[in-house]
Amino acid sequence: MVIIGGGWSGCAAALAARKAGAEVTLLEKTDMLLGLGNVGGIMRNNGRFTAAEENIALGARELFDITDRCSRHVNIDFPGHKHASLYDVMKVEPNVRRLLREKGVDVRLMARAVDVVLQKSGRGACGSGDRDRRISGIEHPGETRCSNTEPFDNGDVQDAVIEKLILAGNPAGIGGDSEQTIEGDVFVETTGSTGPMGNCLTYGNGCCMCVLRCPAFGPRVSISARAGGSDIMGRRRDGSFGAFSGSGKLEKGSLSAEIQKKLNEEGVAVIPLPHAAVKKEKLDMKVCKQYALQEFAENIVLLDTGYAKIMTPFFDLETLRQIPGFENARYADPYAGGKGNSIRYLSVAERDNTMRVMKIRNLFCGGEKSGLFVGHTEAISTGSLAGHNAVRYLKGMRPLELPAGIAIGDLIAYANKSLESEDGLMTRYTFSGAEYFQRMKDKGFYSTDPDEIRQRIRRFGLENIYDDRLL
Repeated sequence: MVIIGGGWSGCAAALAARKAGAEVTLLEKTDMLLGLGNVGGIMRNNGRFTAAEENIALGARELFDITDRCSRHVNIDFPGHKHASLYDVMKVEPNVRRLLREKGVDVRLMARAVDVVLQKSGRGACGSGDRDRRISGIEHPGETRCSNTEPFDNGDVQDAVIEKLILAGNPAGIGGDSEQTIEGDVFVETTGSTGPMGNCLTYGNGCCMCVLRCPAFGPRVSISARAGGSDIMGRRRDGSFGAFSGSGKLEKGSLSAEIQKKLNEEGVAVIPLPHAAVKKEKLDMKVCKQYALQEFAENIVLLDTGYAKIMTPFFDLETLRQIPGFENARYADPYAGGKGNSIRYLSVAERDNTMRVMKIRNLFCGGEKSGLFVGHTEAISTGSLAGHNAVRYLKGMRPLELPAGIAIGDLIAYANKSLESEDGLMTRYTFSGAEYFQRMKDKGFYSTDPDEIRQRIRRFGLENIYDDRLL
């Protein structure tokens, strides 16, 4: 198995696949795993507690063990959110990297997949290259090469099979993989939906120099689109595409001693904004609709994840420094956090509820690549299922579709169905708030009792199913 993308979803897929018995190679285009998880940090808030315990009961416990162990604060409340844990963003990635390698995952950093070679029976994807570039945000045609010379027919890819990936060249001796291709029997795409730079310019305020570091490591390429699948772009209420990432990181040491003390001791600080600095229109820009509450427009909400996580897409630095306690404020991520933030939800693969990508027989997907999902827990949930089902594909077994009687299964199906409507393209799906958390409560899924949640998984005969060795 080859997994493309080393964020939370890709790491979860790798762990699930290894436990099921597959040989796994994980490709990550940067020099760190976890992607946006390196600047996130919020776990177990609201319905994410339920989903975390469902994953643990299903057998996907390892990543939650790490985030729990590395949490700076547990069981804290902030506006609109209860019983949250905040993990230390500087400690989690090394722990995850060590875990994957201990489990036998072949982790290859600075290895960026830019194209596919299809088995001849599946035909190539060259004829649709212009369409794919528009949909998947590939704005550098010279970096994505056609791997087949046969004309492409979009109606003739129902049984397309990926044979190998083409990797961008990396100089030997700089930590990158010098191989130009990598073969696999089955593939899982978890490349996310953020960037590259051209998309952040077209749909946002330009490159903000976020943790994904496209200028240094190259643009995201949609493998599903390169293989002949169709990608979907999320929309905002004004009709524009994508959404701004919802938060940034301030250097905690650049804030006043009083704010630092409150963050270190309590994990959260809420500082009222002067009337002139309130920008309510930012709430409609945010990807994180669970934080699109008036409190986040009328106050600066800070969370302690090692840095001071500022819960707004961006905040003009000159204005920020006029607020008491922020006179010396400095952004750590994105570096241009006073100007803008990264743009997400520009490349969502069409899939079924087993996480298999439509039109491509041996490609699965997870994380933001698999839907308009928000959050680490959501990425781990979809990635774990994708990795497990990819092994079932290798074994020739029927794929697992999680039942709608548990929150994870319901979220996967509900988000997929919702993409069929125009309004669904403008909605974001998360266990922690907004529309889906209300649905969790209405359906009786929301619980903070691990025993009750495990009993629910047990009733469906799914307890520890991710621990089953299939190969």
